[in-house]
Amino acid sequence: MIRTLVIMVILAVFITGFDLMTAYRFDPPEGWPAPHYDFEKNPFSAAKIQLGRRLFYDPILSRDSSTSCASCHSPFNAFAHTDHDLSHGVEDQIGNRNAPPLFNLAWHPIFMWDGAINHLDMQALAPISHPKEMDNDIVKLVKKLQSGSRYPKLFSEAFGDSTITGEYILLALSQFQLTLLSNNSKYDSVMRAESAFNDQEKRGYELFKTNCNNCHKEPLFSTFEFANNGLALDTTLNDYGRMKITQQATDSMKFKIPSLRNLEYTYPYMHDGRFKKLSQVLNHYSKGIVQSPTLADELKKPLKLSANDRVDLIAFLLTLSDRSFVFNKEFGFLTVY
Repeated sequence: MIRTLVIMVILAVFITGFDLMTAYRFDPPEGWPAPHYDFEKNPFSAAKIQLGRRLFYDPILSRDSSTSCASCHSPFNAFAHTDHDLSHGVEDQIGNRNAPPLFNLAWHPIFMWDGAINHLDMQALAPISHPKEMDNDIVKLVKKLQSGSRYPKLFSEAFGDSTITGEYILLALSQFQLTLLSNNSKYDSVMRAESAFNDQEKRGYELFKTNCNNCHKEPLFSTFEFANNGLALDTTLNDYGRMKITQQATDSMKFKIPSLRNLEYTYPYMHDGRFKKLSQVLNHYSKGIVQSPTLADELKKPLKLSANDRVDLIAFLLTLSDRSFVFNKEFGFLTVY
């Protein structure tokens, strides 16, 4: 079994007593493209990852210390959120979009459903400052962390400096999130010639390659580009996606293409969580496409999928579930005191 994640090295650090500042190399799984993230600018260390994990699970990041990153990104849902269609923040407020899963982030060139953030090291600023999510200010957060007795020591171990900065917070959060590597699904074991698809999964895989692979390209199962997938506008949210950022009409209703990995755990689906079941997603692509000038070329003709085709395709999509990732205690829930 191939597990190239540095988390295994971290365990060795604690067992052998190696320096927590020791840097480690991030090795992509065999056959995967090179990561987009520049690790030379934020080298891995056990202390930084440990700090990032603690920050990720600590509600202290929010204005009223009620909401952590994990509040919307549960490890048991591949770091997505299944309790609500939209993000859920301080004072029980409901956000504007579905909280996406977090894994294989080193390969993402841009972040958020609309691409508002162009670097992982800056991404956490969005939920931290969003008035309906954490509703905090990075300067106030720095002061709150600095005033306690625990975090200055952890930042000193991670960065060699007990003076906490916004940059250090963001770099540590990136470090932990970069360890969230999902590459051990049944699909991956088949690609490594360790197992085989059954007949139904084989048929589903062929349907996937014919109908889905242009946008959900293997092995990451996304191009991470933006596309209009034919959804009708939600007239309550009035969310036009990428156009909000670029102010270009050609980007109307375009949203970042999500990965199909771990779909079993990451419902509800789409940027607004409108579909709770994979069968509803396939129904949309078969007979629910809304024609518009910006609609993706691949969807200008509805997918021709019989009832049996849909069952076969879902069978294949379920092979993308990575239980060893979802239930990995190495980066699962951490109780913070």
